Amino acid sequence: MQDDSSITPEAVARLRAWEGRSETLHDELTAAPVRALSATLDRDDPEPAAGTALPPLWHWLYFLPRHLQSELGADGHAKLGGFLPPVPLPRRMWAGGRLQWHAPLRVGEPVRRMSRIAGVTHKAGRSGDLVFVLVRHEVHNANGLAVIEEHDIVYRAAARPGDPVVPAQAAPADAPWSREIVPDPVLLFRYSALTFNGHRIHYDRSYVTEVEGYPGLVVHGPLIATLLVDLVRRQRPEATLRSFSFKAVRPTYDLHPFGVNGRPSGDGRGVTLWAQDHEGWLTMQAEAQLD
Repeated sequence: MQDDSSITPEAVARLRAWEGRSETLHDELTAAPVRALSATLDRDDPEPAAGTALPPLWHWLYFLPRHLQSELGADGHAKLGGFLPPVPLPRRMWAGGRLQWHAPLRVGEPVRRMSRIAGVTHKAGRSGDLVFVLVRHEVHNANGLAVIEEHDIVYRAAARPGDPVVPAQAAPADAPWSREIVPDPVLLFRYSALTFNGHRIHYDRSYVTEVEGYPGLVVHGPLIATLLVDLVRRQRPEATLRSFSFKAVRPTYDLHPFGVNGRPSGDGRGVTLWAQDHEGWLTMQAEAQLD
């Protein structure tokens, strides 16, 4: 088994050779995933039809991974290599992202996504090595550029007894907008299925607790981000989201309900958003800009 305890300068140089690598994927914005995510988020939306505007972040239902079953690793992810650099650290998480919408995406239209490895960075954290990979996506439809997205991925070593605990940060109090989410295994399974996400930390309790050392099933970061944007849609259904940024602060598990919260700015064009666990600790922070 490869030693994942340290990343040498030579290994960092090899990983940075992936910078600039690109790929282009094509897809069609079919209605079925929109209908299914609407049900998963407990929304009573009208039936999607050709021309229906895709809600913000729901483009994550498309351009899904296409790896053969034989190409998957023990954790359910694709084995190292391919488009993403072969980082020799076993835990991979979606750490955050930044998005800008230039034009709506609509059900029924063909789209393409151009992706590029924009950066590979190594840091030595308190619990070991961390490798951050920045991926830049551009989503185009027939009218041109529709969405720009920067996607932050973090790789880290396996958990070990005695690893330092990240200090918890209290979430803001007295949110004008708030909603409680029950992250039961069915919700996590449905979202994994919709995004064709085979990562076992979201649905395999024995794997996530016995192999990766988490106390419960891990709630998907993109799901929490989607729920934060969904909160904006519920509170301001007439608004158009122009930009959204989010950062995962602390893992969320299926063991307890959690909250998604928001506070609009005085002019109503900005919203500060956050998620918090059942103890009131901040788990995700985000900002949205509206028209």
